[in-house]
Amino acid sequence: MLFRWILTFAAISQAAILQPQSPRSNGRPSLQVAPKHPYRPLPQSPKRNKTCVVKSHDDGVTDDSQYFLNALHQCNDGGHVLLPEDKKYIIGTALNLTFLNHIDIELQGYLQFTNDTDYWQANSFRQIFQNVTTFWQLGGTDVNFYGGGTIDGNGQVWYDLYAQNIYILRPVLLGTIGLQSGSFVNLNLRYSPEYYNFVANSTNVLFSGISISGFSKSNNTAKNTDGWDTYRSSNIVIQNSTINNGDDCVSFKPNSTEMLVQNLHCNGSHGISVGSLGQYVGETDIVENVYVYNISMSNATDGARIKVWPGSPAELSGDLQGGGGTGMVNNITYDTMHVTNVDYAIEVTQCYGQSNLTLCNEYPSNLTISNILMEGITGTTSTKYEPISGYVVCSSENVCSNITVQGVDVTTPTGVTNQFTCGDVDEGLLMNINCTNTNKGSN
Repeated sequence: MLFRWILTFAAISQAAILQPQSPRSNGRPSLQVAPKHPYRPLPQSPKRNKTCVVKSHDDGVTDDSQYFLNALHQCNDGGHVLLPEDKKYIIGTALNLTFLNHIDIELQGYLQFTNDTDYWQANSFRQIFQNVTTFWQLGGTDVNFYGGGTIDGNGQVWYDLYAQNIYILRPVLLGTIGLQSGSFVNLNLRYSPEYYNFVANSTNVLFSGISISGFSKSNNTAKNTDGWDTYRSSNIVIQNSTINNGDDCVSFKPNSTEMLVQNLHCNGSHGISVGSLGQYVGETDIVENVYVYNISMSNATDGARIKVWPGSPAELSGDLQGGGGTGMVNNITYDTMHVTNVDYAIEVTQCYGQSNLTLCNEYPSNLTISNILMEGITGTTSTKYEPISGYVVCSSENVCSNITVQGVDVTTPTGVTNQFTCGDVDEGLLMNINCTNTNKGSN
């Protein structure tokens, strides 16, 4: 009798061990913004009342887009969609997710876009800025995306293809389009074909704890891999993140207002940039009320950067031309940045894309730059512009005002400190800066 009981107990115990565990949520992470606060408080996001677990073919080949889409529809309007950590999801279909409403997406697992470049060039979502396209569009109201998982853009095939044809349309990894309140927290973004984030027509959105990385494994460089580009958006927070990329760490494109960026580690980038602006004739670009705080910038072309197109057409590359637009840059603060091996610690230029400075000055920019504060910028520059470590040059004294630089301590490899190229600015506001007319050009 005792022997049979022992066998029965053992069988039950073994069955319990073999019983598959239901996927579990780790819960929505904290959404605190600190130490600086957003320009306006971010809306509160209520708790969710149901959970939908996304199925996967889990073979690394078959498209799981429909499974994902089904779960989003099922749990929209108050639910929580879970992609478990032991699953790999393949997305081979362009998904318009701008219908999302009061929903959490918890990606614990691995989500990868297919490498079908012909399909994505034909079907990715074309945005209204430059030649931007996106794999998908995430938008709606009150959407939280988190979980510690990975989104992989399969970028290598795109890096190699772009080396052959600069006019191909490379999708952005994460397109936040028309999102009114939401968050992206604790996500790993890898191998984007172009930008990692394009945030357009959105407001009240937080990005925190984002890891960005993905360099080319061939001789073909991963280009235009900006960490974030914001466009026609307001009250956006980007914080507590690490970015290893090959273009702007963060870029405030036209009509970006009330932007807070803090506590970032940027490596290999083109700096944290306002612009480029004034690219298109007949359009008015505004970037206003931006605060950038506590940044580490390494192995970059720039630290703090403002880049504006000239008043006449210019060509930076075959797929990037412009100039002649209007607008303004106003009330921008860069506060506390440490730079290591950057070409310019600070760069302000109104000749972006124009290497002919005489022509640029003949047709000065139509954009005004005013009320700029750059303070607490320290560290070392590269050898590229030795002995110059900064560049603050406007195309006309009539379009720049109140550009203040203070508390700067930047040294070149040969030990020259705070020597800047200056032009058409009030040098009295460039405190402890040694201005020179020597102009080795802008980035």
